[in-house]
Amino acid sequence: MTGSSASADQAADASGTMPDDTAGAAAGPAPESSAQAGTDATAVPPALPPAGPPVVPPVVDLVKAPGLQHRSTLPAETRPSSHVAVDEPLLAARVHRPSDLIRFLMGILGVAAVLVLASIATSTTTGLQSDISAGVTKVPSFLTTITGVISTAAVLIVPLAFAVERLIKRDGLRVADGVLAAVLAHGISLAVDLWVVKAAPESITAALTQQIPNTTTLTDPVHGYLTPVIAYMTAVGMASRPRWRVALWGVVLLDGLSELISGHTTPLSIAVTILLGLTVAYGTLYAVGTPNVRPTGETLLAGLRKVGFAPLSAHRSSDGPEGTRRYLVIQERALPLDVHVIDREQQASGFFYRLWRRLQLRTVTVRSSPQSLRQALEQEALIAYAANAAGAHSPKLIATSELGPDAVILVYERVEGRSLDLADDAELTDDVLADAWTSVKALHDRRIAHRRLTSESLLVTPPTATTPDSGICLINLAGGDIASGDLTLRMDLAQLLTTLALRVGPERAVASANKVLGSGRTASAMPLLQPVGLHRSTRLALKHHNSEHKAAVAAARTEQMKAGVKVEDALTANPDPQDFLSQIREQILEVAPQAPVEPARLQRLKPKTLITLVAGAFAAYLLLGQLAAANPASAFSHAKWAWALAALAASALSYVGAAMSLAGFVPEQLPFWRTLWAQVAGSFVKLVAPAAVGGVALNARFLQRAGVRPGQAVASVGASQLVGLGMHILLLLGFGFVAGTGSGKGSDIPSSRTVIAGLLVAAVLVLVGAAVPPVRRWTVTRLRTLFIGVIPRMLDLLRSPSKIATGFGGITLVSLAFVACLDTSIRAFGESLPFATIAVVYLAGNAAGSAVPTPGGIGAIETLLIGGLTGAGLPLTVATPAVLLFRLLTFWLPVLPGWIAFSFLQRKEAL
Repeated sequence: MTGSSASADQAADASGTMPDDTAGAAAGPAPESSAQAGTDATAVPPALPPAGPPVVPPVVDLVKAPGLQHRSTLPAETRPSSHVAVDEPLLAARVHRPSDLIRFLMGILGVAAVLVLASIATSTTTGLQSDISAGVTKVPSFLTTITGVISTAAVLIVPLAFAVERLIKRDGLRVADGVLAAVLAHGISLAVDLWVVKAAPESITAALTQQIPNTTTLTDPVHGYLTPVIAYMTAVGMASRPRWRVALWGVVLLDGLSELISGHTTPLSIAVTILLGLTVAYGTLYAVGTPNVRPTGETLLAGLRKVGFAPLSAHRSSDGPEGTRRYLVIQERALPLDVHVIDREQQASGFFYRLWRRLQLRTVTVRSSPQSLRQALEQEALIAYAANAAGAHSPKLIATSELGPDAVILVYERVEGRSLDLADDAELTDDVLADAWTSVKALHDRRIAHRRLTSESLLVTPPTATTPDSGICLINLAGGDIASGDLTLRMDLAQLLTTLALRVGPERAVASANKVLGSGRTASAMPLLQPVGLHRSTRLALKHHNSEHKAAVAAARTEQMKAGVKVEDALTANPDPQDFLSQIREQILEVAPQAPVEPARLQRLKPKTLITLVAGAFAAYLLLGQLAAANPASAFSHAKWAWALAALAASALSYVGAAMSLAGFVPEQLPFWRTLWAQVAGSFVKLVAPAAVGGVALNARFLQRAGVRPGQAVASVGASQLVGLGMHILLLLGFGFVAGTGSGKGSDIPSSRTVIAGLLVAAVLVLVGAAVPPVRRWTVTRLRTLFIGVIPRMLDLLRSPSKIATGFGGITLVSLAFVACLDTSIRAFGESLPFATIAVVYLAGNAAGSAVPTPGGIGAIETLLIGGLTGAGLPLTVATPAVLLFRLLTFWLPVLPGWIAFSFLQRKEAL
């Protein structure tokens, strides 16, 4: 088959040599590209010729291009019916299977779980070893000897026999993969042995090793000979050969039993050995790839012949959702077919995304994935038959079949057209949009949910002899559900509303839905109009649309400001753009004002929550380790409470500085005491929000209640934060230079030369980044809003030097008060460090800890401050209680006064 090599001229010449009926079929109008196969390319449906020899329909050149494709046709010629031409890209010899990656990661988690079990359940592991040792004494010695000899021989014989069997069958590449995995497993085993003996905690060492009977030598934590065997057999492909699999695990169990009886291992050591072998094998297979056993186009056509079709040629189309391979098959004396191939490799793709969606969303909103090929086949076939029976405009499924042990196929009738995103604007008439809603309504009336109503799943079909009008065909039904609940059906409506609105605008999308469904049914989707409930491609399209709209509005503001328009007037003329989903909601509310507006609860776990939990758990683990080593209870009993009172006074002084910093960046006059109360209230807000986030929102709200316009309030808080960041960096560099000048050999504080060198390196990196156009554009885009709102606010403040002094002085006072609080907390336990050194530790530790998304930086700030003070030369037994006292005075103790201040300001309507 040389469909892509023939030129258009050759095709035209050839068409003149055809019989009249065949030439007419070839010269007819080319149909639009088809999206049923997930592609924008098509084949011409062959005309059914009269009696005579079979005629090969024109072959389509499937070169991908945006919009309509350029096609070149070959002359139709008479061929033997046994000849089958396949046009598909050459399949890779090796593939990186997602299933191998999943097993590799699961193996790593398994090893980590065993190590955690060994470090936590010490009494359990010790008791288990004692029970085994007691039971071993009752085993006859001759049985121990026989078991050891048999297992040793089997460990050598089974892998060798398996290798010979593979080589006889000319599968040398798999043997090479196994040897590579065995070598890597042996090296990793040696590394783990060295770590367990030299650096691992005592609990892990005790769980993985024991003394060999009648000696003082410890057993190996990992069996260096068994791990390579397991890795070798797994990498070679033992899992697909049941007899060899049984033989391998029989050898492993026999060897493990022999080692346990002889007292040369522990149960957890055997577990780690097996898990390491499997993990290394799957990691090696994913890294180097495995031989590609996916069925080719030739295999597909052979399978089609077995189920009664007569294919003449096949052409590979673009993959469908979740990697489904699709083919356009030209038949002898019949219409073309769309064939979907589902194999085991495709089933594992997207595993991590599906897992995250199941964790992120409520169970009712997430469709369960099929566990086997048979289930995947039955699931897609059931949805296809149900959609046809419901009367929806969708492709007709005409056959299903297995294609060997690792793949199945579904055969659909060919539907011509092109996807919604590739269709011309003129094609998207109101009738076409109504046709889409009619099909969806037919599905929903039978409780069938599509679940993937994206632009790729809406095929705009041209007029035909049977259907004189254009319409929309629903494709990609594989992810659908039957007997769906109301929430799932409403999510379908929200998805289709968003998809159509992105293409034709919110007004036409909502109007077409109201025309077919009615305003009440359309309005029921409004609580589901939220990004988390939409398909991934739609979320990306929404994000792109919103960012483009915001950039256009910001550019218009900038142009108006350059033309001399005031900032306030520019903001009024170009208000902040509305979210696209909000525009859809407004269109619905115009028709159904009583529609529910409260968003439905779809999400049960946000990414920020997950990151917070992980970061908090890790920080708590590190902090608890430091607390266990320092024993702060004893230190608190000998604390000097006069210094603790001084630390409390320094903590209170920081709120005065915070009030000054806020008031100094607001040209309007603010009541000082009420501003001070607002900063105290921020201590309560920080407990339920990440550090430096809750306070910003609270201050902006306070300024608005004080009579400052919303835009100016946000700009004032932004100016305060911007100057605070700059002052923080300057203080860190200044104190770092002073501390580095006097740093000694036992201190980890960098020298002044190192500080200067680091400053120069940072400056060079900034200049290099500014010289790269993409980086520069990204930075300018992110800072544009800042320069529109914050910089003009700063220019207004230049008219009042006292305000500037108050703002800068307050920011400096906040930092110095916290440093003084930490200094006096250290002195409360009988130690001291230079003030500059403490300042560097606080400024660096607080900045890094605040970046961790935990409320108030809990766990992270304590860990970093303790580590910084011990690195500066302070004993751990002093650094730990000093930091705990500091955090008690600056974070935990102000929570109650902060709640009182928050409630007071709310009663006074100041928040």
